[in-house]
Amino acid sequence: MTTASPLPLGFTGNSSRDLAFSAALSKVSPQAQQKAQKTSRDFEAVFLNSMFEQMTSGLKGDGPFGDTTGTGPWRAMMTDQFARHFAKAGGLGISSEVYRSLIVHQAAATTSSGASSS
Repeated sequence: MTTASPLPLGFTGNSSRDLAFSAALSKVSPQAQQKAQKTSRDFEAVFLNSMFEQMTSGLKGDGPFGDTTGTGPWRAMMTDQFARHFAKAGGLGISSEVYRSLIVHQAAATTSSGASSS
């Protein structure tokens, strides 16, 4: 049994979209690509954190989700760590689309600023 390897961040498996994305990558510096990757993962972590907060907001009772004065800050830290680890492990795929959009937008801005300075 073979398993499909995950596509690199930003690639969709759609050849025409991937060709456009590859062309955009060639116009954006490696430093900007790294910054866009970090930004897109952070964005997904924020989204996941919000989602996890909503999932746990109504929990009451004994144990780590008890209703004590320390529960709120503890739960906030826990959901933040869940979100960060979930996003780092691949998350929901939001970061891939955000990264792709950032790179395509930056490449277009580079192209248009290069054309206007000519």
